[in-house]
Amino acid sequence: MTEPVPPAAQLVVVANRLPVDRVVDAADEQDWRRSPGGLVTALEPVMRRADGAWVGWPGQPDIEVEPFEFEGTQLVPVSLSAEEVELYYEGMSNDTFWPLYHDVIAAPRYRRLWWDAYVKVNRRFAEAAAGVAAEGGTVWVQDYQLQLVPQMLREARPDLTIGYFHHIPFPAYGLYSQLPWRRQVLEGLLGADVIGFQRVADAGNFARAVRRQLRYQTKATGIAVPEPDGSTRNALAKAFPISIDTGSYIELAGRPDIMARAAEIRESLGNPKKILLGVDRLDYTKGIRHRLKAFGELLEDGRIDVEDVTLVQVASPSRERVEAYMQLRDEIELTVGRINGDHDTMGHTAIRYLHQAYPREEMVALFRAADVMLVTALRDGMNLVAKEYVAARTDNRGVLVLSEFAGAADELPSAIRINPHDIHGMKEAIMRAIEMPAAEQGRRMRALRKKVVESDVASWSRSFLDALDAARASKPVKADA
Repeated sequence: MTEPVPPAAQLVVVANRLPVDRVVDAADEQDWRRSPGGLVTALEPVMRRADGAWVGWPGQPDIEVEPFEFEGTQLVPVSLSAEEVELYYEGMSNDTFWPLYHDVIAAPRYRRLWWDAYVKVNRRFAEAAAGVAAEGGTVWVQDYQLQLVPQMLREARPDLTIGYFHHIPFPAYGLYSQLPWRRQVLEGLLGADVIGFQRVADAGNFARAVRRQLRYQTKATGIAVPEPDGSTRNALAKAFPISIDTGSYIELAGRPDIMARAAEIRESLGNPKKILLGVDRLDYTKGIRHRLKAFGELLEDGRIDVEDVTLVQVASPSRERVEAYMQLRDEIELTVGRINGDHDTMGHTAIRYLHQAYPREEMVALFRAADVMLVTALRDGMNLVAKEYVAARTDNRGVLVLSEFAGAADELPSAIRINPHDIHGMKEAIMRAIEMPAAEQGRRMRALRKKVVESDVASWSRSFLDALDAARASKPVKADA
C-alpha cells in the first residue's frame, strides 16, 4: 500500500529542524511534542491559516519518518544519516559558516568533503519543499544551514514566491571573501525574492558581497538578478529584526508561583544586595570569558564584595562534539573555579555556574530575581535573551547591560551599551548598573519595554510575509503558451 501524498501547501517553511521533538515514553511508544522557541510560536497561527507545511530534519540521524500532521500543520521530515549530520551540520554549518559569519572569533575550517555534503543535503531539503508546495505558493527558508535552497527551489519551481531569513550575522566582505564557495552561496541566496537579515549592517554586507563577487547592480529597492531568459528579477535584501513572544513572558512574569520562585532564588544565593545574570548557549561568540574576566577583576579590585554581589551564569550545552566548544567549556569552568576559590566565603559564592538548560518558567524567575542582565556577545545576530529579560521586568526594574555587537543593540538604545573587548569599560558599566538609582532604572526599563511590546515576534513574521506578498504581486504575469 502506498503512503498518502501530503496535500499541497500554500505556505511552506523550510528549516534545519522540524518544529517538534521526538519523544519515547516509558512504554517505548513514540510521540511528538512541540519544540520551544520563538520561530515556532510566531509561525504556528500563520501556518494553520495558510494550510501550511514545515519541512525539516526530525532531530535524530538514520530515522525515516513519513509526513504527518501535527496540530494543524503538515510536517515533512527530511532524513539525514549520521555521516551527513557530521559533515553538513557539525562540519560545514557549524565549523565553517558559524565561525566565519561571527567575525572569525574562532578559525573557520574549509573542507571540500563538508561542502559536497552541504550541497547534497540542501538539494534534499529543496526537493522536499518543491514536492509539497502548491502551485503559485510561498516558501520561506530559514537560516544558514540552507543557503543554497532558494536557488535550487527557483530552478525546480519558478512559479513559487521564495523568502529566506538569515538568523545570524552576515560578515563584512573582507571576511566573507575567504569562503572558497562564496559565489555559490550568494547565488543560492539570490534565488529568493526576499532575503531578510537581523540588522541593516548585515543587509549592507550582503549587498556589498554581491557587488564585489557577482557584479550585480544593488539599490535600496533591491538587487537586479539576471534570469536565464535574459530578463532581470528584483530581489529585496533588507533588515527584519526578529523578536520574541512578548505576551507569554509578561504572563509568566505575573504568575504568583514565578514570583515566589524568584524570591527562593535570591534566598538560595544568600540574599545578596545585587544579582548579576548571564544566560547563554555555551558558545565562543557570547563573550562569557570577557564577562568573567571583568567580574573577577572587580572582586580583585575590591570594588564589589562577594557578600553583596553574586554572578549567576547559565551556560546551556551546545555542540558538544565540536572541538572549539569542548575547549571553551574547559576554559570557562577553570576560570569559574579559580575566581570562586579566591573569593568564596562559607555563606556566599562569587559565581553560581550552571551548565544546564532550563524551562522557560525557571528562566523568567531568574530574570525577575536578577538586578542586572549581562549580554556581552562578541557578535550576535540578535540576542533574544536581552528582549526576554526586558519583557519579564513588568516591575520596570532591573538594568540591561548590552553589547553593541548584538543586533538587539540597534533596537534597545536605553540599555547600557558596552564594547565587550574593552574590559575596563565593561567593569565601569557593571558598576554603573549595580549603583543605578531606582528612578533611572524605571525610565530606562519603560523605554525598553515599549519597544519589546510593540515589536514582538508576530509583527516580525507579519512584516516578512507582507514583503513576500508584495514580491508576488510585482511578478510579471506570464502569458499562456
